[in-house]
Amino acid sequence: MSIEGLLDKPLAPWMMGGGPDGDIVLSSRIRLARNLQGVPFPNRADGKVLDQVVAEIRKSVINLRKADKHQYLFVEMDKLSPLERHVLVEKHIVSPNLAEQPANRALIVRDDAAVSIMINEEDHLRIQCLVPGLNLQDASELANTVDDILEAKNTFAYSEQAGYLTACPTNVGTGLRASVMVHLPALVLTRQINRIVSAATQLGLAVRGLYGEGTDAFGNIFQISNQLTLGHSEQEIIDNLQAIAKQVVEQERSARQALVAGSAETLADRVWRAYGILSYARIVSGQEALTLLSEVRLGIDLKIISAVPAEVFNELLVTTRPNFLQKIAGRTAIDPSERDQLRAQLIREKLTVKDNEEGKINA
Repeated sequence: MSIEGLLDKPLAPWMMGGGPDGDIVLSSRIRLARNLQGVPFPNRADGKVLDQVVAEIRKSVINLRKADKHQYLFVEMDKLSPLERHVLVEKHIVSPNLAEQPANRALIVRDDAAVSIMINEEDHLRIQCLVPGLNLQDASELANTVDDILEAKNTFAYSEQAGYLTACPTNVGTGLRASVMVHLPALVLTRQINRIVSAATQLGLAVRGLYGEGTDAFGNIFQISNQLTLGHSEQEIIDNLQAIAKQVVEQERSARQALVAGSAETLADRVWRAYGILSYARIVSGQEALTLLSEVRLGIDLKIISAVPAEVFNELLVTTRPNFLQKIAGRTAIDPSERDQLRAQLIREKLTVKDNEEGKINA
């Protein structure tokens, strides 16, 4: 595997659909924050110390390869262009923070991108594992396996009273953040989403947008995660989020049924209008693309559109993003109007190919 291959592939296996409740829960993620004992946190360390952390953690690549049938790639972030770094953000492999501050920072990533380890982000290590659907337990088991491999060769900062020590106090304890990425178009259309977000917040969860903290929920995609890690075991955190996510799934299903029962023709018209715009438009902005793709995906899930596979939605979530489009263009920069044209062309081609391959779509 090469970094070029990682950047060029629009879909990682965890994005290809499937998994429990995969029509609503796009992915489940477990992230573990870890720091080396006796070493200043990244925000307090100078470049020399950070380089030493990178060199030390790099040695773990061999152990990861030995313990896993997959290959692992080591990437120095400052060796990548700004465009390449932000493509990794759009593919949910690294955080915006790591992309924007590449000096003395690195990434270890598995060949299928289901495992990524950010080095010297907010903490010395951010271990991230992603699986499709509502499947936090499998993601947790994978994260714990990677954590054990790393801890076998490195001593992590740990307190018997507080647990794992982290740069941000909200991560102290287990150092675990569990999250699910959910597609909730019906709850948005029926104007129930604010009630859901409020209830989740009162239960100690955070609800954010497509790329996590500080981002908006474009495309009706939300990330729901635990806020606190201290005072709860890893299993308690996972079980709590799993249970609440299941409730959100059930409410989204109920909202979808209500939309169909209320006016199936109105809903079908909305879906087909979205599909029609995307199939023929010559200029599409990023926000408009996500909005319309969300409605098309709803139509796919409700069997209104039968010939377009659901994974097309997941693929276009990545390929229609600004940096991925610029990479497709093969130039250092393209102006916004040209990017909107390229986005529209890409969507048209993808929907047309699927239509031609699988037969006419049921009207």
